[in-house]
Amino acid sequence: MPLLKAGQPVDDVYAEIADDAPIPNTPALVPFSRLAEIPLGRNAPLGVRLPATTPHDVLEQVARRATLIAIEFPIFRDGRGFTLARTLREYHAFTGEIRAVGHILPDQYAFLIRCGFSTVRTKGDDLGPWQTALTRFHTRYQPAVGDTAKG
Repeated sequence: MPLLKAGQPVDDVYAEIADDAPIPNTPALVPFSRLAEIPLGRNAPLGVRLPATTPHDVLEQVARRATLIAIEFPIFRDGRGFTLARTLREYHAFTGEIRAVGHILPDQYAFLIRCGFSTVRTKGDDLGPWQTALTRFHTRYQPAVGDTAKG
């Protein structure tokens, strides 16, 4: 499953850590439920995987600790992930990577970027629909978040 940034595949340096696996001192993506057990003085980059149901009052804590925030989309029609990304960028000034994971469609790609997502974990190896989605619409009716509006 490729990781896309601006429509191009990129390497993922974060190891995804399961709920019961030890957390290495290398770039790691951990479930939100394990954030409290990670020491504040950690030297390696930390990614946190947030479910769409994450309450907004914990986003500031996550934004202070993480260099990557992966937001889960349980189903393509669940828009809560868009709101979480926009909240992280606009209200918590999060400048790290925000990654969309889960059930996402290529048609949503341009909207993900405009809401503040940096990368998308796709399903399947055909990148054509994802790359086409970035150039399909030329008129936009809502403002985008920061510099992530390219595309």
